[in-house]
Amino acid sequence: MGKEQNKHMMEYVMDQLRGLPGVRQIGMMGGYIFYYNDRIFGGIYESGELLIRVTETSKKYMPDSHLVLPYEGAKEMLVCTILEDRDTLQEMIEEMWDELPERKTKKK
Repeated sequence: MGKEQNKHMMEYVMDQLRGLPGVRQIGMMGGYIFYYNDRIFGGIYESGELLIRVTETSKKYMPDSHLVLPYEGAKEMLVCTILEDRDTLQEMIEEMWDELPERKTKKK
């Protein structure tokens, strides 16, 4: 997947999540990282798909998903299988928040 395709996917994801306050994204090495209230819940990487962190909640909402490695040396993530279902996607991300690690603070 190219940067342009990843950009289109990012825009689609952000549109699907527009009703969920606290969602933002940052571009990183041709892909995108997605945050909900300052905790990373997923990203778009080389495959161009939205990948979601593995939590009990994400496994519950996407039992048909499979694990993939977003890039070498990373933890496995789930391919988002509910991207087209805006309400369910937003519910899952809200419910996942407690299971997501807190953002690391940078040392000065």
